[in-house]
Amino acid sequence: MFPSSLPVPHLPEPDAIPALRWGILGPGWIAEHFAKALQQAGRQKLVAVAGRNGEKTRAFADKWAIPQAMTSLDELLAVRDLDAVYIATPHNHHFPDGLKALQAGKHVLIEKPLALNAAEGAQLKAEARRQKVLCMEAMWCDFTPKYSVLRQLLADGALGELHTLIADHGEFFTPDHRIFNADLAGGTMLDLGSYLIAFSMMTGGAPTFIQASGQPAKSGVNGQASMLLQHKSGMHSVLNTTLFSNTPGRAVIAGSEATIVLEGQFYAPGGFVMAASQDNRMLRWQEPDNRYAQLHHEADHFAWCVGQGITDSPVRSLDTSLLMLTTMDEVRRQLGIVFNEEK
Repeated sequence: MFPSSLPVPHLPEPDAIPALRWGILGPGWIAEHFAKALQQAGRQKLVAVAGRNGEKTRAFADKWAIPQAMTSLDELLAVRDLDAVYIATPHNHHFPDGLKALQAGKHVLIEKPLALNAAEGAQLKAEARRQKVLCMEAMWCDFTPKYSVLRQLLADGALGELHTLIADHGEFFTPDHRIFNADLAGGTMLDLGSYLIAFSMMTGGAPTFIQASGQPAKSGVNGQASMLLQHKSGMHSVLNTTLFSNTPGRAVIAGSEATIVLEGQFYAPGGFVMAASQDNRMLRWQEPDNRYAQLHHEADHFAWCVGQGITDSPVRSLDTSLLMLTTMDEVRRQLGIVFNEEK
């Protein structure tokens, strides 16, 4: 049945979010947005940052008023009273860095993707269980108000039987961008493609059938991938990602009772429209297009889990992250994509 109004986002109560003491590993582009979001939200405390380039790391620390800067993960893990580590290193460092931080008994938030493949992800899960600490993939869109509303609509069956999901995520990158670097596990799947697969799985569950076609970039990494996923419910997901050009970045979820259209980049903050299939009823979700300012939601949820003594996120569990990696493993198998670390 078409709802009379949209649900209210389910977010943790501010009083239930402890102020964790965070260390950042990898003072790069996404870490800049993470630090800024945490500083603006004001709940979490950044106490240390580590990066291979000492000058860059010190400048990062000064910019964001972080008291300690160092040049190695070992130094970061030796910081007293450190509660959590945010890992924002290149993709092929997520697994070794995350594993070392978990072995040190720290709660760990790892930038997406959790690891290069499902086998690495399973090792991270096993170590987190051994240490009885929280390990979570920073798929930041999952923790935003917009995605909370979408999950509730899907759980309530407001769209009826789901038949089709169509989504794209393409961006133009210059040839010198690290996304074209095979030594950094470059290519479109781990960067842009992970948003598409995560979105399709949130909507329809794990795929039961996968068909993929791709195109390499001149550097040898995968430059474009098109995927058809079929889910247990019968829903089809039609997904495309490319590094060669900018695409609209929209998504459509079509059901028997209603259709949701997310304009712009579907994973980012912004609005969507839900329209009934048989009449003119329509609901709109509207919010500021404040993009990476909403990164604080993943940190807030992470801190809430720690405060509740929860060692696996109820919003993005490690099993969910592993299913996404398993799906990407199969897409890569079909496209012949092998990372250097897997050879």
